Amino acid sequence: MDMGGFLALLESSKLATGIRDSLYLFPLIESFHVLGLTVVFGTTVIVDLRLLGIASIRRPFTRVTSDILRWTWAAFGWTATTGMLMFITNANVYYHNFFFRTKMALLALAGLNVLIFELTSARTVDRWHKDTAAPLAGRAAAVVSLLLWIMIIFMGRWIGFSTSQSKAPLDPGVNVDDLFPAPPGENGAPRGPTK
Repeated sequence: MDMGGFLALLESSKLATGIRDSLYLFPLIESFHVLGLTVVFGTTVIVDLRLLGIASIRRPFTRVTSDILRWTWAAFGWTATTGMLMFITNANVYYHNFFFRTKMALLALAGLNVLIFELTSARTVDRWHKDTAAPLAGRAAAVVSLLLWIMIIFMGRWIGFSTSQSKAPLDPGVNVDDLFPAPPGENGAPRGPTK
């Protein structure tokens, strides 16, 4: 099966169709995605600022990470799940979207940054975890992490605005004016244009 067939299979699944056809499911999933991303980014910032010697400097680095990283990974799993649920609703459009592809590449780089940190600075953490700041390699990893996550957030927002098809469509039977009616004018009559 080629990629086009695989994407079509995802889009035609019952789960994708159910989310796409619902007036409320897609925005609800997107809201939970943003909440999860907020936790991922917030906890990552705390760890990175500790590596840089800017925040939580009275606490050993190992204590900060043991308290925080479990929340980071749980929220990352949550965010990845909600992201996949949004992706399948319009897989072909998302797959070919420049901002989506850039976001995925940045996520891969963020993962590579963590791997490099684990293979270098983290191996000697027992020597520096009580220091105000991490060694140069650890501080560099923190700066790279912060920059990557900021770019990931920007790319994620631009996905939603780069194509009108990236949002779940309204039910054709729903009149948007019925959802948000204009306030009535005098005697309950609809307001006309004002001069």
